[in-house]
Amino acid sequence: MASDDQAHAALAALRDAGSGRGLLELGWIQAVRVQAGRALFRLALPGYANAQRDRIAAEARAALLALEGIDDVQIELAQPQAPASSGPIGAAGHGTAPGQLPERQGIPGVARVIAVSSGKGGVGKSTVAVNLACALADSGLRVGLLDADIYGPNAPTMLGVADRTPEVRGSGNEQILTPIDTCGIAMVSMGLLIQENQPVIWRGPMLNGIIRQFLYQVDWGERDVLVVDLPPGTGDAQLSLAQAVPMAGVVIVTTPQQVSLQDARRGLAMFLQMGVPVLGVVENMTAFVPPDAPDKRYELFGSGGGQRLADEADVPLLAQLPMELPVVQGGDSGRPVVLAAPQSVSAAAFRALAQELSTRCALRPLPA
Repeated sequence: MASDDQAHAALAALRDAGSGRGLLELGWIQAVRVQAGRALFRLALPGYANAQRDRIAAEARAALLALEGIDDVQIELAQPQAPASSGPIGAAGHGTAPGQLPERQGIPGVARVIAVSSGKGGVGKSTVAVNLACALADSGLRVGLLDADIYGPNAPTMLGVADRTPEVRGSGNEQILTPIDTCGIAMVSMGLLIQENQPVIWRGPMLNGIIRQFLYQVDWGERDVLVVDLPPGTGDAQLSLAQAVPMAGVVIVTTPQQVSLQDARRGLAMFLQMGVPVLGVVENMTAFVPPDAPDKRYELFGSGGGQRLADEADVPLLAQLPMELPVVQGGDSGRPVVLAAPQSVSAAAFRALAQELSTRCALRPLPA
């Protein structure tokens, strides 16, 4: 009959797909024991690792059933921490009374948080967020980028770090992630923690949990500004961020097209309803600039949509960003256009957007 120690040894080879660390070391597998031909253990995954649950359970079951005398494996799933009571590591308090919104808590070391949002997908929101972060960093600010688009994380590809994984220290709910440094910024993304092409199939509470972990269980260090790339729409991710952390404001990205404007209006109205300042509207894909005729402009999606949305909401139109081939090339190659083609029309537009937001949000370097 296999012993508890042999069961531990059998599970020691199991690894986190992201960090490569052992699951016993991380504290994700707990309370391993053998009783009357049955192996038992508790599986306690942090929010960002729940996508690995089925794979881990199958590997653990196979490893234990290979032991002499083990005929059955029982896995206890630890209850995830309630989103309303979760908070930053070391924060005072133990949750929120029923029916109350959780108190917004700042991120240690982070001076300002700016969210980039859109009403619908396909308007270039992530391109705006990544290039904005790089332009702010290029101006001398210490910048973090949180890719909160959990279902469609594109920032790792756009920044050329899709093959890297963040360092993780600690175990269980005390884990701390070290962001990846690239292109002058520090970034975290779900795309760094899951395998390529692996879908994230989560309900709202799990999404809330991972966003709070990215806010409070990442070693952001000293950051003048944290740019948050939100997923499109008006769902759980937007609610989680707005309720968790005080923000300097949100930037709404749209195209001039009517369909894009309809969805952008809903997103803008949601943030206003939640008391989050709307810094303004960014109109992306304003006009196509052909590479062989940089003095020409072709308005492929209509014109004036961003200005109309800004006027309706009584917020400023922060920028009108062109469509240029270097933007696409930069995103695909992992070198954003702000850095790859600094003399391009698009790079100049992103730098102007960064300067405008720096002025509006009083962004300035923190004391060293």
